[in-house]
Amino acid sequence: MELKTKRLNIRYIEESDWKRLMEIWQDFNQSEYAKYDGPHTEDEAEVQQKVKRFSEATPYGEHLFFAVCLEAKMIGIVDFHKTPDGYDLGYCFHRNYHGNGYAKESLEALIEWLSKGHKTVFTAGTALNNIPSVKLLTALGFRKTGEEQVSFYQDESGKDIYFTGGIFSLDVN
Repeated sequence: MELKTKRLNIRYIEESDWKRLMEIWQDFNQSEYAKYDGPHTEDEAEVQQKVKRFSEATPYGEHLFFAVCLEAKMIGIVDFHKTPDGYDLGYCFHRNYHGNGYAKESLEALIEWLSKGHKTVFTAGTALNNIPSVKLLTALGFRKTGEEQVSFYQDESGKDIYFTGGIFSLDVN
């Protein structure tokens, strides 16, 4: 499977993408938004194993993983997890490519492709303090349908550190 947009090539993730995905995750782990997501591994062997599982699951399982490429360079990853009514989605793009509309362009194409011909509900969660992610989801037509308290980290005494996450939804067709 390969989708082409005006500027991007979108394809299923491949085992050989592990090194670039590791770079994307390393970049994300250094961002101010990393505290709002579970930590992404930076261990080469673990990244290789994860990408192997991602590529084997796609397109046969309940999980779909896509490499978003500008020309031949992978600049981000988008994943969809099957739900009873549609898909829950996630995304991560290298910060060198933020602010150019690549995430929006790729998500629009994938949402259209996955919902072609039938009603599909897409959901996504993001920290409400992650303003760029909230703006992206809103620009795609998602609306906030709920909030939840989320914790991925603990303080020095072992107590959870919470933030408010937004639950967003988009009905297509």
